[in-house]
Amino acid sequence: METQPLAIRVDGLHKSYGDLQVLKGVDFAVAAGSIFALLGSNGAGKTTVVRILSTLLKPDSGTASVGGFDVASQPARVRESISLTGQFAAVDEILTGRENLIMVAKLRLLKNPGSIADDLLDRFGLAEAAGRRVATYSGGMRRRLDIAMSLIGNPPVIFLDEPTTGLDPEARIEVWKEIQSLANSGTTVLLTTQYLEEAEKLANRIAILHQGTIIVSGTLAELRELLPPATVEYVERQPTLEEIFLAIVGSGKIPETQLEAQP
Repeated sequence: METQPLAIRVDGLHKSYGDLQVLKGVDFAVAAGSIFALLGSNGAGKTTVVRILSTLLKPDSGTASVGGFDVASQPARVRESISLTGQFAAVDEILTGRENLIMVAKLRLLKNPGSIADDLLDRFGLAEAAGRRVATYSGGMRRRLDIAMSLIGNPPVIFLDEPTTGLDPEARIEVWKEIQSLANSGTTVLLTTQYLEEAEKLANRIAILHQGTIIVSGTLAELRELLPPATVEYVERQPTLEEIFLAIVGSGKIPETQLEAQP
């Protein structure tokens, strides 16, 4: 059986800030064209992982590659292959939506920045608001614009670091649709989130980062096998991802059936 190519590979990442050990040997792999969700509580180290993968931070030890390029020895090649969207929309509120997109296209020295902007505005449902200043946009619209800006240049890998933080449920669903659309078009998405429903809805594979290590990783179906189904009035119910997460992290114990990280 042919193995699916990897877009991201992480082996033995360690990172400390002074006496605080944030990453204690993180390992995982992400298949090309898939959505990989990295779950964890506040302070678990999710953003540190993303910052290392996007070459903004150097690990103390361990290796990581994106698109086949080593983040330590080939940072320029990695940056050419990725885009990063942080927890807060990095848009210029004074400019219009279209002007934001054109600005980024020009900074990336791309031809026909106006056409690129118009195509993305259509794709993300922002064409009618293209001429409005971003200060007038809703939270969901700003996030969609932010993601659209990150796609200029068609990067094969995109990091979304808690992309729906602070959004209302309707806006979150809008962003979920765009993330799914990215994967459907072949883009590899690494998603960090605290919203378990988000991972449950979107991810092909899910990893739980807890106290600096990946304690479990697999598909949603594989993670469900870690807990027995609940039976209510003789009707079997599969455990939710939230129940799995709380059972594993809350107890501080790894079930004997723990899955190893697989691509």
